[in-house]
Amino acid sequence: MQLSVLTWNIHKGFSSNNRDFVLHRMREQLRAVDVDMVLLQEVQGVHHGRAATIGDWPSASQFEFLADEVWSHHAYGKNAIVAAGHHGNAILSKYPFHHWDNINVSWLRQASRSLLHGTVVLPSTQTRVHVLCLHLGLLGFERKQQLRILNQHLAAVLDSHDAVIVGGDFNDWTARQVQRQLDPSLQLQEVFMHSRQQHARTFPARWPLLCMDRIYYRGLQLESCECLNGKVWRELSDHIPLLARFTV
Repeated sequence: MQLSVLTWNIHKGFSSNNRDFVLHRMREQLRAVDVDMVLLQEVQGVHHGRAATIGDWPSASQFEFLADEVWSHHAYGKNAIVAAGHHGNAILSKYPFHHWDNINVSWLRQASRSLLHGTVVLPSTQTRVHVLCLHLGLLGFERKQQLRILNQHLAAVLDSHDAVIVGGDFNDWTARQVQRQLDPSLQLQEVFMHSRQQHARTFPARWPLLCMDRIYYRGLQLESCECLNGKVWRELSDHIPLLARFTV
């Protein structure tokens, strides 16, 4: 069985230059890729001010608008709550969730963070896959604490035979901190490091220099990975999406 996963920081639906609202174009691009699961960061759940001033702002939440009729199942975890609304992480899935939860990993109250964890059981193989979508903090000591919580959480919930996918915006400017902090006993591999011996450059989208976004996995066979850095993708969001395809 094949399983495809895409991770993308969608910048609350705005273009890489932060001038244009491009959520409708984002939906078209995601539909064209047609993956099984989409891990999204900086998804606007509600924003009353933008809903009132932007003409094509969707009536539904951004994750529901993007999911539409393609991804029938979705989970959303609030990261930041302000007077105008909230934004956070979302997982869109073609397979139903057996369970999902949002784990608070905040260090600073004004920059709240969480791990969105969904579990799916694939119908043809009955394989249980844990899928985590995250957006780590900007500060090194903050990420260190959040990675420690990730290690503890995974160690507590995983069985030895479970498959795992962890994707998102790791904000790892050095491209080394995550690898140092991840518990090696979890046996997580990053898709680009495994296949190409280097992380993908995903930020800023117009001139990608930094390896901010990653997909880690275990218990699956990696078939291919791709950094979607074509011209169309570079005009959407300020991050480049990553795509990985696995065999279960």
